[in-house]
Amino acid sequence: MARTFRLALAQINPTVGDIPGNTAKILNYLERARDAQADLVAFPEMATTGYPPEDLLYKKSFLTENVVAMEQIAEASDDMAVVLGYVNVLSLEPSSPEVADAGDARPQITNAAALCHDGELVDIYHKIFLPNYGVFDEQRYFQKGSVCPVYRICGVLIGVNICEDIWYPVGPTTVQCQTGAELIVNINASPFHAGKRAFREDMIAQRASDHGLTVAYVNTVGGQDELVFDGGSIVYDAEGNLLARAPAFEEDLLVVDLEFPDDIPEAKPEPTGTFASALNAVGEPKGLTVSNAVPGNKPQLDQKLAAEINGPEEIYRALVMGTGDYLRKSGFSKALIGLSGGIDSALTAAVAVDALGRDNVVGITMPSRYSSGGSISDSEALANNLGMDLWEVPIERAHQAFTDMLEDRFEGTDANVAEENVQARVRGNVLMTVSNKFGWIVLTTGNKSEMAMGYATLYGDMAGGFAVLKDVPKTTVYELCRWRNRQGQAFGTKDDVIPVSIIDKPPSAELRADQLDSDSLPEYEVLDPVVEAYVEDDLSYQDMVAKGFDPAIIRQVMSAVDRNEYKRRQAPPGVKITHRAFGKDRRLPIVNRYRQQDGN
Repeated sequence: MARTFRLALAQINPTVGDIPGNTAKILNYLERARDAQADLVAFPEMATTGYPPEDLLYKKSFLTENVVAMEQIAEASDDMAVVLGYVNVLSLEPSSPEVADAGDARPQITNAAALCHDGELVDIYHKIFLPNYGVFDEQRYFQKGSVCPVYRICGVLIGVNICEDIWYPVGPTTVQCQTGAELIVNINASPFHAGKRAFREDMIAQRASDHGLTVAYVNTVGGQDELVFDGGSIVYDAEGNLLARAPAFEEDLLVVDLEFPDDIPEAKPEPTGTFASALNAVGEPKGLTVSNAVPGNKPQLDQKLAAEINGPEEIYRALVMGTGDYLRKSGFSKALIGLSGGIDSALTAAVAVDALGRDNVVGITMPSRYSSGGSISDSEALANNLGMDLWEVPIERAHQAFTDMLEDRFEGTDANVAEENVQARVRGNVLMTVSNKFGWIVLTTGNKSEMAMGYATLYGDMAGGFAVLKDVPKTTVYELCRWRNRQGQAFGTKDDVIPVSIIDKPPSAELRADQLDSDSLPEYEVLDPVVEAYVEDDLSYQDMVAKGFDPAIIRQVMSAVDRNEYKRRQAPPGVKITHRAFGKDRRLPIVNRYRQQDGN
C-alpha cells in the first residue's frame, strides 16, 4: 500500500511591516490546515514580514519582532509540521568592528524557512541563491546559506528551499534529490509579469521530472508598492504532471493528497564529473528526522485545479489587485480620477471600480475651451455604466487667469506647449485640492508608451498618488478595454461598460484645437514594439534596425526615452505588468550624456 501525505499550501496576502497582522493571518491559515488534517502546511517566503521589506531589514526592532512572530507560530504547530518563511537573525551586530567602522552596520541575517513541529523550532533552511537583478536586491541584505536539508516527516523525505533556489537546473533541489528527497517544498514571493505564470509552471514541471520527485510551489499573493504577486501555487508529480493549482490573484489554502511508493528511498548515487563540481558549489546535504508518525486514514479529497488565466485577463486582474492593495494597505478609502473622455482614464476608472467598489471612486471631468462635447458625454456615459460619482468642474476661468498673469512676460513670443500645459496643470491642481480636502488618493492615467516618450505634463496629468497604467503600453490599453467590455457578468456590471465611442476615437490630449497624439508621436501600433525593444529588451540601434524597425522612429524613441528619465523619476508608483518596467527594473542616471550613435 502506498504511503500517503496530506500537504497544505497557504497562499496568503501579507502586508509589508504588519508583523502582528501577518502573524494573525498565518495562525488562522495554520488552524485551517489543521482542520483539513494536513501533515504539513507551508507558508510563502518571508510571510512574517511581507516581501520585499527593503531597508526595514536594517531596523533591529523589526528583525526582533519578526523572530518573536516565528516563535509564536512555532508554538502553535503541535503535531503538524509547519514551513514558514521569515527573516533569520544570525546577529543584530555587523560582522566585525572593522566592517562597522567602514560604515557598514548591517545586521547579519538570512532569508530563511523555519521548520516547526510539536510546538518548537526544529530547523532553519537558509536561502542559497540570492537574486540581485530586476526588482530584487537580496544580496544587499542577506547572507547566503550553504546547507541543503532533507527532513523525514510522517515517513516522507522532504527537501525545503526558497524561491530562486529552484530556478536553476542544478541547485539545492539537486542536492536534496541526491540525499533521497521525494518531495520538494519551495516557498516563494515571486512577482508577476505578463506571461510569467506559464513560464514558471513549465519550469517547475521540468524540475520535477528531471529530478524524479514531487515539487510543491507555494507563492505569495497580493500587491506591494509596484509589485503584484499572483499566487497560482502548484504541485507537480515526479513525472512532471500537474496535480493541483491554486487560483491566481486571491488567497487560498490548497490542500492536496500525495502518494509515494512503499519503499522509502535511500540516498541516490553520488554524481560524478562536472555535475558533481556544480553540486559541491551549491551546498552540503543534511538529513534530519522530524516525525516518524504514520498518517491515519483521512477522507479523500477532491484535487483542486484552478483554471489557467492568460493574456488580457491576467494583466487586468494584476492591475485590479495591485491598485486595490496599494490603496487599502496605505489606508486610503476612496480614489479620485480625472475623466477626460479618453481611453486611458476610462480604463483607469474601470480598474478602480473593480478594485474598490463603485462607491469608493469619484471621477471629475474638467472641460476647457478645447474639450469636445463628445469627451464630456463619453465621461458621463462611462461614469453611469460604472455606477460611480462624477463631478464637473470647468477650468476655463482658472486657465484664463493663468494666461492673463503671464501675458506681459510672454508678449512677443509664439504660443507653444507651455501654454497648452497650463490646462493640464490646472486640472492637476483641482484633483490634488480635492484629494487634500477629503483625503482621497488621485489615480493618474498615463500609460507606458506616454511615459517612455515623455508625453506627459509634470505637475499636471502626472500629479497623483498611484499610476495604474504606468507599465501598460497603449496598444495593451485598447486590448484590455475590449476584454473588459466582454466581462460584465464577471464584474457585476453590464457589458460594454467602456463606451465604444471612447475606444474608437483617435487619442488626443485636447490641449489645443484639433490636437491628436499622432501629431507628436508615431502611431501606437508602430511605437510600442520599438519601445518594448529598447526599454524591455535593451536592444541596440543596430539590433532594432535588423528587426526591421524604421531607423527614423528608432532614433526618435531612443532620444525621447533617454531625455525623459527626469520625468519618470518624478512619476507616482504604478503596477508592474511587463518583464521590465520603468523604476527598479531599469535604473539609469538622470544626468547622463551617453547617447548611442547610429551604426556604433
